[in-house]
Amino acid sequence: MKILHIINDSPTKLSDEIISVQSKDHDVKVINLAKKEASYESIIDDIFAHDRVVSW
Repeated sequence: MKILHIINDSPTKLSDEIISVQSKDHDVKVINLAKKEASYESIIDDIFAHDRVVSW
């Protein structure tokens, strides 16, 4: 399963732990919006390309 995590402010201990556990069995991508690295278009493309999206 492809899982996308979108972090709005900054990573937390809980988000880091969950991402770490999910990364063992799934294809996981993390977008940190606080860093402002990704464009709006690429975020939308990633949302539709993944099976599950989690917003933190």
